[in-house]
Amino acid sequence: MKTTDLQTPALLVDADAFEHNLATMAKALPGPRLRPHVKAHKCTALARRQAAVGHRTFTCATIREMEGMAAAGLGEDLLLANEVLDMSRLGRLAARVTVAVDSEATIDAVVEGGVREVVIDVNVGLPRCGCMPDDAGRLADYARAKRLAVRGVMGYEGHVVGLDDRAARERLCEESMQLLLAAHAQVGGELVSAGGTGTYDCNRWATEIQAGSYALMDTAYGKLGLPFRRALSVLATVISVSPAYAVADCGLKSLGMDHGNPAMDDAQVWFCSDEHTTFAASGGVRVGDRVRVWPSHVDPTVAYHERMHVVRGDEVVETWAVDLRGW
Repeated sequence: MKTTDLQTPALLVDADAFEHNLATMAKALPGPRLRPHVKAHKCTALARRQAAVGHRTFTCATIREMEGMAAAGLGEDLLLANEVLDMSRLGRLAARVTVAVDSEATIDAVVEGGVREVVIDVNVGLPRCGCMPDDAGRLADYARAKRLAVRGVMGYEGHVVGLDDRAARERLCEESMQLLLAAHAQVGGELVSAGGTGTYDCNRWATEIQAGSYALMDTAYGKLGLPFRRALSVLATVISVSPAYAVADCGLKSLGMDHGNPAMDDAQVWFCSDEHTTFAASGGVRVGDRVRVWPSHVDPTVAYHERMHVVRGDEVVETWAVDLRGW
């Protein structure tokens, strides 16, 4: 099959860039130093490739991801890095399941759901989930009193990972990790789990890094000068041409837009609407031409699609189901 045979919009993965990214990360963070976050790709076939280079522990964001990974035989060590209040489905999984908790209520939910292992989720600066650092020890004691195993702490410096300024990224990462280490001193356990693609090489304090986007990359992370290559694009067809611009058949319903407009080679993207990307090309384009659109955010882009096509040039070498979608 050729890319010209695909109905557009279609999600493409450049095989050579993808393999470079996996090899680069495996060299930088071998084995258990990386716990890849599957929310970035929602694909068990891709996760198997990560496992094949030595990354066999995984981070998940949803119950559906946990279930799919376990069913695919990738449940050696799964961390749900998210608070959940109904864990009945997790307690039944044939996998090692660890869940993030940040309150008595989430700890009680772990017990009720039949899960046995937790990490204490700590707020290290991103105003999202996580307890205050000085409350982590109390919650760990509460969990152990409920006969749960507390494996350690996690905290996500998500407010830091995308900063363009490398020095600021390193400084704020250290500040966040000092908060997490202070919490870990109260909690104990073998895990200090943190980080993302933007801080994978400057977070020296975490025992494991939860990076995910590195495998496919996007234009937002591409601005940071990281050694990973853009592998993910959306193949689109030019459906209309005007004197000053052209229109391709992908838009808000096939591209993650929370980090801004996508990019196109040799073209300027004007805006996206539901099913359209309006752009000005530096060279001429015609109706029927195929173009590749580079998303600004990998994670939500993938979640819009049912499958991704692995390509070398114009040849489709594999097709992978995006089988971890949903909740």
